[in-house]
Amino acid sequence: MPGLICDLDTSERPRERLLANGGGALADSELLAILLRTGGAGRSALDMARDLLRERSGLAGLVGIDPDRLRRPGIGPAKSAALLAAVELGRRLARSELPEQDLLNRPDCVARYLRLRYARQGQEILGALFLDAKNRLVGEAEVFRGTLQRAAVSPRQLLKKALLADAARLVIFHTHPSGDPSPSAEDLAFTRRLAEAGRVVGIELLDHLILGGGERWVSLKARGGW
Repeated sequence: MPGLICDLDTSERPRERLLANGGGALADSELLAILLRTGGAGRSALDMARDLLRERSGLAGLVGIDPDRLRRPGIGPAKSAALLAAVELGRRLARSELPEQDLLNRPDCVARYLRLRYARQGQEILGALFLDAKNRLVGEAEVFRGTLQRAAVSPRQLLKKALLADAARLVIFHTHPSGDPSPSAEDLAFTRRLAEAGRVVGIELLDHLILGGGERWVSLKARGGW
């Protein structure tokens, strides 16, 4: 098999295939290769893209990556900037889709958006999405980042932010850097306290999503968590 993209038949080159057949016809590595444009250090752009995806365990691993982690022979500041810009565009596109969605009925939509923003951060993050009475997004907030101790985050903190956002409903989320989204006993107890406190002030807790590795996530509402 040819080692360089220029050695491939024209009909097999990623850029030409993209223009002829659309992006859906290309693998992740081929799309990245188009962004990289050229290879380096004796490797094609396609080889470098494959190596990068293998190293980061897929596209999700590029979200939130430090630019220095991208730098290597053949990938300098310009190529790093192109990759980071593409990732950010994907995140913004996912964000733009949310306000028109009924988030109560689409936890998968919320999980997709949150994974694009917070996947593979390497530390636990707890945050909230604030919704109006029609389940449209009116605001969001990252409440905690680090080693999460439930005692350090009170329902009052989250509900105060929801009230300031004039929200009628609330979706909270947190990440499990271990990759396993299974809820702990603390997760369940905290969620129940928040749901009860929300009822007192008139803010409904719609869901608590736990984000694990890759495509793994859990909805505590779907599991009957409260």
